[in-house]
Amino acid sequence: MTKISAEIIGTMILVFLGNGVVANVLLSKTKGHGDGGWLTITIGWALAVFMGILVSAPYSGGHLNPSVTIGLAIIGKFKWNLVPIYIFSQFIGAMLGSLLVWIFYKDHFSETKNEQDKLSVFTTSPSIKNLYSNLLSEILATFIFMFVIFYLTEESIFFHQKKYSLVGLGYFLAFPSALIILGIGLSLGGTTGYAINPARDLGSRIVYSIIFLSGGKAKSNWDYAFIPIIGPILGSVMAAALYLSIK
Repeated sequence: MTKISAEIIGTMILVFLGNGVVANVLLSKTKGHGDGGWLTITIGWALAVFMGILVSAPYSGGHLNPSVTIGLAIIGKFKWNLVPIYIFSQFIGAMLGSLLVWIFYKDHFSETKNEQDKLSVFTTSPSIKNLYSNLLSEILATFIFMFVIFYLTEESIFFHQKKYSLVGLGYFLAFPSALIILGIGLSLGGTTGYAINPARDLGSRIVYSIIFLSGGKAKSNWDYAFIPIIGPILGSVMAAALYLSIK
């Protein structure tokens, strides 16, 4: 795979499985309907991250998220000239993953009467709508996510002015990334659904706005859509600033 195709395919897997677990829990007459709730969704999203990174990391680094791409560029671990094409690829992958969820669960979308549940398969939304608090939630959740990710990318650490090499994780670099997502989802996901990924939310929201769902669908909430875009980017920038200041 090329870097571009790896980001597209990895993000597609991420969103297909991530949005897929939400569909399995929320949509009517699925085998997973009503079982597990938030715990199932957070575990499913963590495993979606694991599998998306596992496939793409050897070729593109497995960013799958504009916040990751921008943050790594800020701290000097990624080339700025590749940032636009990576982000474009991530949005394409997110849209493809969302389309697959729609196709896969099409019969169950038809059986589901609750329009908000259909929307929740594709987009994040706040439990209590307060744009300032919602923005802060996305900023802080992404800040924690990115600050830890920066240290996962370290090949060595300094202790008492001596350099020590870290044990390489290879493909299993995907595993700690998945654990970070799981931890954030369980601890900080209850306010906004922890988007922490502009492509994952906006790409899916665009697909939701153009697909047909029998039985009707809720509005796409475009007045909220800027929160899961701006919040994660600001959180990533803040994490990068702190990382550079204490490195």
